[in-house]
Amino acid sequence: MELDYTDKQRTFRAEIRAWLAEHVPKQPLPSFDTEEGFEAHRDWERTLFEGRWSMVTWPTELGGRGCDLIEWLIFEEEYWRAGAPLRVNQNGVFLLGPTIMDYGTEEQKKRFLPRIASGDDVWAQGWSEPNAGSDMAAIRTKAIRDGGHYVINGQKTWSTRAVWADWLFGLFRTDPESSRHHGLSFVLVPLDTPGITVRPIRQLNGETGFAEVFFDDVRVPVENRLGDEGAGWSVAMATAGFERGLMLRSPARFQATAAALVRLYQANREQADRDPAIRNAVLDAWLRAEAYALATYRTASRLIQGGEIGAEASTNKIFWSELDLAMHDAAQAILGAHGELVASVPREGAIGSWIDGFLFAQAGPIYAGTNEIQRNIIAERLLGMPR
Repeated sequence: MELDYTDKQRTFRAEIRAWLAEHVPKQPLPSFDTEEGFEAHRDWERTLFEGRWSMVTWPTELGGRGCDLIEWLIFEEEYWRAGAPLRVNQNGVFLLGPTIMDYGTEEQKKRFLPRIASGDDVWAQGWSEPNAGSDMAAIRTKAIRDGGHYVINGQKTWSTRAVWADWLFGLFRTDPESSRHHGLSFVLVPLDTPGITVRPIRQLNGETGFAEVFFDDVRVPVENRLGDEGAGWSVAMATAGFERGLMLRSPARFQATAAALVRLYQANREQADRDPAIRNAVLDAWLRAEAYALATYRTASRLIQGGEIGAEASTNKIFWSELDLAMHDAAQAILGAHGELVASVPREGAIGSWIDGFLFAQAGPIYAGTNEIQRNIIAERLLGMPR
C-alpha cells in the first residue's frame, strides 16, 4: 500500500507541524494523574481549542475544523511526532463527543460539545461496578425516575479520570425490574452534584488515575439522558465502538512508541543483544505499528466513501491492546532490572509515558471489553458462530 497525499493534505500537515512547534510545552507536563498535572493538561486542552486543534473532525460551529478521517490521521501523526502532551480529556473528546454527535439532541450538542472541546468540562467514565466489571449488562446502580429527575443510588468503580473530572457519563438501570442489557439508560452526571462521593484509587506508582464513585440519592435532570430511556445499551455500545475502533488509539501513538522503542534498544544495545529475542521483539513491534497504520488508512478511506466499520472495531481493539503490551514488555526486557527504576526510562513522546502508562498497558486486553469477548464478537459476526 502506497500513501499518496494531496496538495491540500500536505498543506494541512505543514500547518499543524508549524503550530505544534510553536505551542507544545518545552518541558513535559506533570502526570495528569496528579492534581497539578491534571490542571496543567486541562490548560493544554484550552490551548488546543484556541488553535482549533482540539478535535479536528468536529464541525466548526462546535469547536472543530470539519476535517475528514485522513486529515485526522495526519494530525495525529504530527501530534505524536511533536511529543505533545497526552489528552487528559480523551474520554470526552474521543468517546463521549462522537456519541453525542450520533445520539444527542441539538440542545445537548450545543450544551456539551464546545465545553468538551475547550477542556472546560473534563469527563470520567462510569461503566464498571464492583460486581459488573467487563460485563456491563450486570450493572445494578439504579436511576429511578422522579418527575423531571432521576434519583441515582449505587456505586461505580475504576472510573477513569474521576478524581478531578467535572462530569461522568455511564450506564444506569432506570427500570428496577429489568435485567441484563434491558432497562439501562445512558446518563450524564455532574460530579459536584450533592450525594456524590469520589474516593481515589491509588495505583502502584502512587498516583490516582481511577476512582470509586458513590451515589446516595443523587438527583440528575432527565434532560441529561442521552438517547431514549431504556436504550442505554445501544448508546453505550456505540461509545465502546469508538473506544475499540479508530479514534481512542490512533496508529500514530504506536508508531511513535515503536520509534522510541528502537531508540531505547540502540541506547542499550550492548546489553540488549545478549538476547536475540529482544531484537526480534523490537523489529516485530515496529512492523506491527506500521501495519496498523496502513490498515487504519485503508479503513478511514472506506468510511469516507460511505462504508461502515463492523467487526473491525473488535479486531482493532485486540491488535492495539496486544501491541501496546508487547512494546512495553520489550522495553522492560531491554532495561532488565533497571526498568524498575523511574529515572532509567526516557520520558519523551509516546514512550514518555512508559512509566506513567505501564500498568495501563498491562490492562489493555481487559478494558474496552476483554479480548476474549472481542474474539467472540468477531466469531459471531464473521463466522456466524453463537457467542
